[in-house]
Amino acid sequence: MSDPLAELRREIGANDRRIVEAVNARLRLVAELWKLKRELGVDRLDLERERSLRADLASANAGPLSPSGLDVLVTELLALTKRELDQS
Repeated sequence: MSDPLAELRREIGANDRRIVEAVNARLRLVAELWKLKRELGVDRLDLERERSLRADLASANAGPLSPSGLDVLVTELLALTKRELDQS
């Protein structure tokens, strides 16, 4: 007989690992983007792109993550990306 608590925890752990993998993939891609922007002499910060990203993610969010929760998540993800890549 399976343990539903253990099964849910296993699924949550697997999902958390996918989140870490996705964040690492994002960091690698943004590092490439910033390198290309440097080579092209383009500003690293693009507020219009950030607005577009937020709008795209808001339209893709089917919940249960609230709009305000999504805003916090995106704000933290962008800040984390900048912190991580500014250190490298």
